[in-house]
Amino acid sequence: MSDALDPEDAKILTLARSARARAGAPGGAAVRDLDGRTYAAADVGLPSLRLTALQVAVASAVSSGATGLEAAAVVTEAVADPVDVAAAADLGGPGVPVFVAGPDGTPITTLRT
Repeated sequence: MSDALDPEDAKILTLARSARARAGAPGGAAVRDLDGRTYAAADVGLPSLRLTALQVAVASAVSSGATGLEAAAVVTEAVADPVDVAAAADLGGPGVPVFVAGPDGTPITTLRT
């Protein structure tokens, strides 16, 4: 990915990376809602509950009253695995950028919902 990120997009990548590191999880994510508020989360891997970091971040936004998304970011060890953007699409609709980065926070690609 050669284009430099907007500072607000770089911020959500940093938040995603921090959430991943804090939880010691394989993945972290952050989303920015239409009001500019951000929500960060890590993967959840309980015996009875498995959620991706992006699903948790979207759920946090929804539970806080967000009505849409401007952007999302995912930081993951499994950069070769496809990132499921369905939850971001549910809240944000089509065309929301989802920045995907490796564990060091270096952007790899941008997906769209």
